Amino acid sequence: MAQKVVVIYSGGMDSFTVLHRALADGCEVYALSFDYGQRHSKELKYAANVCEKQGIPHKIVDITAINQLLAGSSLTDNIDIPEGHYEEDSMKSTVVPNRNMILLSLAIGYAVSLKADAVYYGAHSGDHAIYPDCRPEFVLKMNEVSLLANYELVAVHSPYLEQDKAAILADGIAMGLDYANTWTCYNGREKACGKCGACVERMEAFAANQQTDPIPYE
Repeated sequence: MAQKVVVIYSGGMDSFTVLHRALADGCEVYALSFDYGQRHSKELKYAANVCEKQGIPHKIVDITAINQLLAGSSLTDNIDIPEGHYEEDSMKSTVVPNRNMILLSLAIGYAVSLKADAVYYGAHSGDHAIYPDCRPEFVLKMNEVSLLANYELVAVHSPYLEQDKAAILADGIAMGLDYANTWTCYNGREKACGKCGACVERMEAFAANQQTDPIPYE
């Protein structure tokens, strides 16, 4: 019997690859996206389109109420999105307080209700420097807590935890994925800005794989 899994699916290139890695692993996939009050919902529209085309069960959950409690991130507040690389200190403004613990907790609860075996989540080594909740020790502890928190055992699985975005993209290319079906830019304009940390890292990943990014840039 195929393993049943919940995939936290933002609509970005990492979670798009994770979604298809789970499918390639033979899993029965349930996609879960969150509207947490991010600046734009463009990623979520991409996520919905992919799931609809592929017949993947997909929920988009509105958790915008949490922004009464969480402040100080340029992804949710009226703070300018910094430009540059993720290794720069300025990018710390893109950290949403406790985001991944909250999202994983909800995804684990959904997995329990589905009698699923695991939650797939797209943490990777490129995020370790800036996001504490993408580091291996966090994922390891969340897995331990998840296995204790319910009668049903739900593992937290990050297939690319020790790999960078270029390696994730390489796996996606090997799977024949079309990254025109993803959105990464922190600015939700018609074209990607090419300057925010998300765009810079995405463009570096395509360059490292000697591929052309299929999405348009300003």
